[in-house]
Amino acid sequence: MSEKYESVPIHEKVTLTIKEAAEYSNIGINKIDSMLRSPNCSFVLFVGTKKLVKRKEFEQFISQALII
Repeated sequence: MSEKYESVPIHEKVTLTIKEAAEYSNIGINKIDSMLRSPNCSFVLFVGTKKLVKRKEFEQFISQALII
């Protein structure tokens, strides 16, 4: 039995990979990764050792930030 999964558009995902967040925000992968390593980062979600970006919190952060 084979099920095919349809791709979910980025704007509908709850979490994003670092690569997806970079494409979505036009911020570099290295910069997003360093932001996720910050101890007070409000938009990081750890799944084991994998880091994901909480999309809504990330959007809020970007809308309020003047300088990244």
